[in-house]
Amino acid sequence: MKKIIVIGGLSAGPSAAAKARRENEQAEIILFEKGANISYATCGMPYAFSGVIESRDKLMVVKPALLQNRFNIDVRLNEEIIKIDTAAKKVFSSKGVYTYDKLIFATGAKSIVPPIENIKLANNWSTCRSMPDFDKIMKLGLTEESKHITVVGAGLIGVEVAENLIEAGKKVTLIEGSSHVLNMWQQKFGNFAEQILRSEGVEVLTNTLISKFNIDEDGKILSVVTKEGQSIPTDFVILSTGIKPNTDLLIAEGAASIENGALKVNAHMETSIKDVYAAGDNISLKNLQTDSDDYFPLGTHSNKAGRAAGANAVSGNHRVFNGAYKTAIVKVFDYTLARTGLNPTVLKTMGRAFKTVLTVAGATPGYYPGQKDLISEIYYDPKTDEILGAELFGEVGVDKRIDVISTAIYAKLKMADLSQLDLAYAPPFSPAKDPVVVTGFVAENVRLGKSEQISVEDLDAFMKATAQDDYMLLDVRTANEHEKGTIPGAINIPLDDLRNHVHAVKNRNKKVIIFCQKGLRGYLAESILRNNGIQDIANVAGGFKIWNMYSTQIEFPKKNHAV
Repeated sequence: MKKIIVIGGLSAGPSAAAKARRENEQAEIILFEKGANISYATCGMPYAFSGVIESRDKLMVVKPALLQNRFNIDVRLNEEIIKIDTAAKKVFSSKGVYTYDKLIFATGAKSIVPPIENIKLANNWSTCRSMPDFDKIMKLGLTEESKHITVVGAGLIGVEVAENLIEAGKKVTLIEGSSHVLNMWQQKFGNFAEQILRSEGVEVLTNTLISKFNIDEDGKILSVVTKEGQSIPTDFVILSTGIKPNTDLLIAEGAASIENGALKVNAHMETSIKDVYAAGDNISLKNLQTDSDDYFPLGTHSNKAGRAAGANAVSGNHRVFNGAYKTAIVKVFDYTLARTGLNPTVLKTMGRAFKTVLTVAGATPGYYPGQKDLISEIYYDPKTDEILGAELFGEVGVDKRIDVISTAIYAKLKMADLSQLDLAYAPPFSPAKDPVVVTGFVAENVRLGKSEQISVEDLDAFMKATAQDDYMLLDVRTANEHEKGTIPGAINIPLDDLRNHVHAVKNRNKKVIIFCQKGLRGYLAESILRNNGIQDIANVAGGFKIWNMYSTQIEFPKKNHAV
């Protein structure tokens, strides 16, 4: 009878154990968990702070009794494995020594705690990764006396925590060491999220690090102090500053790992040590776009990797998990930010050429009540047209579209394929021309030379580097829109009047940069000018809407500036 030992009971471990049992009814399967709980939803914790998830019990996805009774798994709670001898195929705990035929190592990761002065003396702070963390936050941070909470780290969990603390009635300061919140996304999209956080009452500090906790004689944090010397009074601190894989036990046995300590595994979830599999936040996975070992600490991957490890441990290596490419999504109050694949930050680091198409389109038809804009930016290879990545922002339908694009990346589709996709259509869900299809149309126009987009980042750099007399910035919105705010130096010629001013534009003999509110009218203006022999033209991607979200450089003209 095959003996399987699983170490770790959060996500990948129970998934592996249950799959192993489904594959082999006769195997002896023991699961060790150092804590008192298994299979709880760490990603759900922020939403329990606000009461969206009603109780602690709702976070318990699978109870130990289910694994024991339904799957005949020997679950050993509160029993930490402290040593592994892979040569002898033994694991050691404080309670005993156990042998195995196959070992599944699913120990996850632990929170990184920065070296903040007085942190070891302070008591009213916590990380946000385990049930003990959750219980401490609920007991000390969510009390009526705790008015202000400081959240350190503005990644996925940090932003979710900040939002839900606001919903719980707390004052919140969110502190991030890098240049923008949610730095998995590029700066522009991080800025979009930051604007929403600020508008909902979150104080956001970027490019800021905490150096010290000011504490009283009882160890209570009175304020946090930044490296710049700013003191921020607070009642509780939640740290969300990254994680480190729990892999010391196997690395001590010679297991191969990447730089952060995550174990290297193959597609069958085998480590470099014979008969030892691994899954969860303690492993690296193949990045399917770069073909390199990468780190993807998400529950989706933990479950898939655990499932593969469990099946292969009992039935041979017939199941694979090939890898991932960093698809992610986060709720920011009423908005959603999503991403998949490679973005400009990574592509530039790789030295890989790419082109960008940005569109602002309705997530539903304009005639259907409650239409909301969806901002989509897709990155693709200029030679092969293959889709490389995307970032999206909006209130409605972001999740649907990011999954379409993620699937397109997996299938190695090209930008030209997007306009051919047969996507579901009905007014409550989508316009007749879905935003993904619209992006395909825009890319086609760029490829055929009918349009050229300029991003707000590139426009900002261009305006700083180029004398204003050397180009023409043309606002084709209505005079009323123009007077409510425009890009500095812009001349206003409404689209419907543009044909009457073509010769005046041509006579200036300058590069023309066009913008409207969202991009469509700018493209129509671009078509008019190109068809009249003016070719040195670019249309601002996303128009004034994106500029206004990106830049503080806004001009308010008192009257219409004609040619």
